Amino acid sequence: MNGLTHLDADGAARMVDVGGKPATRREAVATGRITMSPDALHAIADGATKKGDVLAVARVAGIMAAKRTSELIPLCHPLPLSRVDIALAIGEDSIIVTATAATEGPTGVEMEALTAATVALLTIYDMAKAIDRAMTIEGIRLLRKSGGRSGDWTTP
Repeated sequence: MNGLTHLDADGAARMVDVGGKPATRREAVATGRITMSPDALHAIADGATKKGDVLAVARVAGIMAAKRTSELIPLCHPLPLSRVDIALAIGEDSIIVTATAATEGPTGVEMEALTAATVALLTIYDMAKAIDRAMTIEGIRLLRKSGGRSGDWTTP
């Protein structure tokens, strides 16, 4: 049809058969950022929000989300993740989330890394929305991936 792997010859959605693919070490890194008011940023950085330690909860939420990606994205395969890391960097007006997911398997972990970054950002929003409802989540994207038949890729 059009070369999209999640569509069959008739254009119907399908889960890709990865059964014959060799298991290789695969890793993906995704990022995104949430911009906010100085008051919200200081409250998060100082651990002074009413809901608790925003950064710790966002980190756990991102890890949990990576593990549940196949339940959220309909055609994703459930993967045995060997590692999920969530790095949080406080900037001048934002927090940058960088999520790394890794596995040894027949398919990549890009969706797990993207899901982890997105849910970590949404968790920050949820926990700080009482301070700043105008926070903006932006720039969610894959930074790089390695492993598999298509090899390594880094964002241009």
